[in-house]
Amino acid sequence: MSPIAFSDLATAAYCPRKLYYRRKEDERSVPDEVADCRNLAFRYEELLGASDDSLADLPIGVTPAAFRRNLERARERFQVAWPELRAPTGRERLLDGRECRGVVHKVLEFDASELAPAPSMVFAGSPPEQGVWEPQSVRMVAAAKALSWERERSVERAFAEYPGHGIVRELDLTTRRKAAYRRAVETVRALDGPPPRLGDDAKCEPCEYRAECGVKTRSLKSLLGL
Repeated sequence: MSPIAFSDLATAAYCPRKLYYRRKEDERSVPDEVADCRNLAFRYEELLGASDDSLADLPIGVTPAAFRRNLERARERFQVAWPELRAPTGRERLLDGRECRGVVHKVLEFDASELAPAPSMVFAGSPPEQGVWEPQSVRMVAAAKALSWERERSVERAFAEYPGHGIVRELDLTTRRKAAYRRAVETVRALDGPPPRLGDDAKCEPCEYRAECGVKTRSLKSLLGL
């Protein structure tokens, strides 16, 4: 079987029906606003010293003071990884794994031989209070597995970056996260027609395929029983 795209695995973890409609598109592109936000992940050193006015002109989702504070915390917390996070050895690397493939935004390399390389994925949205969103976790596991396959060594951690907030998080590839990845792989492999509708207002309301899908979201009145 051909390797599955990282993006397909993440979408399957979010909503299999959305993946079904997305696969029917001839071309997929990264929106300009997403690309602009991701680009911030390669300017950390510059942004730490930027003025409030300069930061206010950038696509950040917090105040300039909060942005700098978050970035400073990341620098302090990830002292070993920070040199690679701000200036990665590998940037926008296409990796082909045994069962998945895709672009890893940063491949962090470490001088110490006992430290395996680690993938870092850059996300343009807002982070949850803790950890990462499950579709992003699935994508990170996929990236780690593809990197592990390429290097022929175990890769058991990955980084998530939310440059619009100046937040960096490190994740261990736990059994639970690997199980979610495996479920996504099985979902993609089995997808040969439109899956059942989720009927999840939180996911369906903003979905760009809502009209095609035909899902009906409930109004505020119906949710309140009015």
